[in-house]
Amino acid sequence: MSLFDFFKAAKPLPAGSLHYQSPATDEKPYRLHLRLNADGSGLLILNAATVLHLNATAAEYAYHLIQGTPPEETAKQIAKRYHVKKEQALTDYQDFRARIESLVHSEDLDPVTYLGFERAAPHSADLTAPLRLDCALTYRLPAGADAANAPAKRADRELDTAEWTSILNKAWDAGVPHLTFTGGEPTLRPDLPELIAHAEKLGMVSGLLTDGLKLADADYLNTLLQTGLDHLLFLLQPDNEKSWQALDVILPADIYTTVHLTITAENAAQIPAAIERLSQLPLNALSLSSTHEMDEPLQNAREQAAEAGISLNWDLPVPYSAHNPVALETLAEHVPAGAGKVWLYIEPDGDVLPAQGMADQILGNALTDDWQKIWKNR
Repeated sequence: MSLFDFFKAAKPLPAGSLHYQSPATDEKPYRLHLRLNADGSGLLILNAATVLHLNATAAEYAYHLIQGTPPEETAKQIAKRYHVKKEQALTDYQDFRARIESLVHSEDLDPVTYLGFERAAPHSADLTAPLRLDCALTYRLPAGADAANAPAKRADRELDTAEWTSILNKAWDAGVPHLTFTGGEPTLRPDLPELIAHAEKLGMVSGLLTDGLKLADADYLNTLLQTGLDHLLFLLQPDNEKSWQALDVILPADIYTTVHLTITAENAAQIPAAIERLSQLPLNALSLSSTHEMDEPLQNAREQAAEAGISLNWDLPVPYSAHNPVALETLAEHVPAGAGKVWLYIEPDGDVLPAQGMADQILGNALTDDWQKIWKNR
């Protein structure tokens, strides 16, 4: 081996997808979907419930795990490719397997995690498909809600069940691992359980953004869980006791739940008490948004949540409302870095936007256009 060969970076494994289903005789059967990227990094989808971001070395460990390569042989190959000691490679591989085993037996999994490996911003990678689709099934709202809170005028129709199923199929084939059903209020769609079940069948991680009031019906909540819903973004109305009652039904369930609060001039004074009340509940994370003049209350809420030990999520979709108007969302300083890169947004008629509210940048239609064309247009 020449000196040049020794220091040359390992050539990444070929890009593509692999699948593994554990034997039905296992105490807790599980399934894995691995997507290898061109740069050697990867996405490992565990039980269609969690997307694990992997660096190049971890992606190779996942590859060998799925291929059934014996540990000693895996360590030998990793040691040779990355010029590390075989003993260290074997220890690292065994640690990787132990972490996967731990996740298999964990409840309420975070829908996106980095498995303890180095974290790089996903939007900095050369992705061949978005990591998440935010699917607005409808712009309809519950009875009594202000119709101005959803941009129904921008969608001339709602796709039917078969059309959404077709879009999910195309997205999965393109390599999209994760989707969130949003709106409007997506629980107004009677086919929501069917769409969640189809995503589960494909192997996708699925989430739901909802005001949660319908989920106060334990039977309906159980239906969504049984069809395969993996995580929930619950839009808390802090001044509505029914919203808190719905949360009391949801939180004991086996589902990763993020509570969302929108801070406005009208409710800013209530937010500290709401966060204090939330800190006493077993929620998994908190998501915050605000109108631009509420920057100081937003910062105060962040600090209060951190002091209370509440995890914060910032890259989930934000609900349409009078306090999250389209004009505000499309201001450059309010567009997250991952918009149009890590995630795309699909309107009820199938039009694809880089992110919610960016209606002046239609990339194509998810039902009628090829995904490669849409991705190229972003």
